Amino acid sequence: MSDTAAGQAESAESAQLAKSAESTKSAEERGARLRERRAAAHRDARRTLVGPGFTTTLRERLALLDGAAELYDLDEPSDMYGNGIVEALEEKVAALLGTEAAAFFPTGTMAQQVALRCWAGRTGDPVVALHGLSHPEMHERDAFRRVSGLRPVRVTSEPRLPTADEVRDFDEPFGALMLELPLREAGFVLPTWEELTGVVEAARERDAVVHFDGARLWESTVHFGRPLEEIAGLADSVYVSFYKSLKGYGGAALAGPRTLIEEARAWRHRYGGAVFQQFPTVLSALAGLERELPRLPEYVAHARVVAAALQEGFAAAGLPWARVHPEEPHTHEFQVWLPYDADVVGEAAVRQGEETGTLLFSRGWDTPGPGLALTEVGVDAAGLDWTADEVKAAVADFAARLTG
Repeated sequence: MSDTAAGQAESAESAQLAKSAESTKSAEERGARLRERRAAAHRDARRTLVGPGFTTTLRERLALLDGAAELYDLDEPSDMYGNGIVEALEEKVAALLGTEAAAFFPTGTMAQQVALRCWAGRTGDPVVALHGLSHPEMHERDAFRRVSGLRPVRVTSEPRLPTADEVRDFDEPFGALMLELPLREAGFVLPTWEELTGVVEAARERDAVVHFDGARLWESTVHFGRPLEEIAGLADSVYVSFYKSLKGYGGAALAGPRTLIEEARAWRHRYGGAVFQQFPTVLSALAGLERELPRLPEYVAHARVVAAALQEGFAAAGLPWARVHPEEPHTHEFQVWLPYDADVVGEAAVRQGEETGTLLFSRGWDTPGPGLALTEVGVDAAGLDWTADEVKAAVADFAARLTG
């Protein structure tokens, strides 16, 4: 190739790279604008299935603590490095889950790393068997391996919980089995009670400890037909979140045997989790336990009404293919899949909220495959007054915007 031809080729390649970079930048800008519009539409909507929660103003978030005097004696001294009100929350969580003790953590990422490194020290095995779609594998930047010296191995990556046979026959030894209940990335799915007990028994046969990633364990009681303490009692340790289903400002708890929790507190300090004062977050967690936890079964029941109405609405609208997963939700959250580009669906969803004040789909849309769009739907107090017919009417309006 001549110098001239080589120069032309290099110039063409540079131009193509520049064009690709500009296209990526434009897509990112469009995505950012759509997110801003969606958040605004959620705040302003007259009707939604789930309240705006985290997207509201600081003033509205602070209102969560209205009536805090009913939750805790506000004349007590403030907490310092985990005493006082923090200890009160820990005792409440341990009682709810039926464990000997619990420790408050600023994040679930920290709580689970601490739990599993404590178990690794006790078993002498740093290998953690988990699901390929679990939170540590999907959203924590390889923290188990890079920060805590653990070695995660994937029992399965199928969109379901591992089976007892998969755990029993797994071809590598492991010291701990971690189960995410429910498994969010697969559609907030849960196993049956019999399947769960079988998986736990299979791990025990291998002399492994069992840890539950129970960020959303609070709402699993309806599906399992068991109280929280019986579900948590299957595991050696359990992590729960205060800001997801319970709508707190943040925070998590690790619950289990007293000796484990005492060791976890030492590691919490080493990880930088011994925060000076945490009373606002802890008060919000107490508010969630008092106000949201008792209502979760109601949300789960109505989510099933909404899911069925969505399916009927999609069919009546003549969409070529649409799916609600699971068809009968296991919790108050589930997935909706549609055969359109995510940008197209996201635009239609936001426009419906902007133009009608009814925001049927308030979360973002992802692209799980070519020509597919996926979103998560949740139902809380804001959605309890929606009838099945009203859901179907909203679907018809949304579908008209989508296909039109």
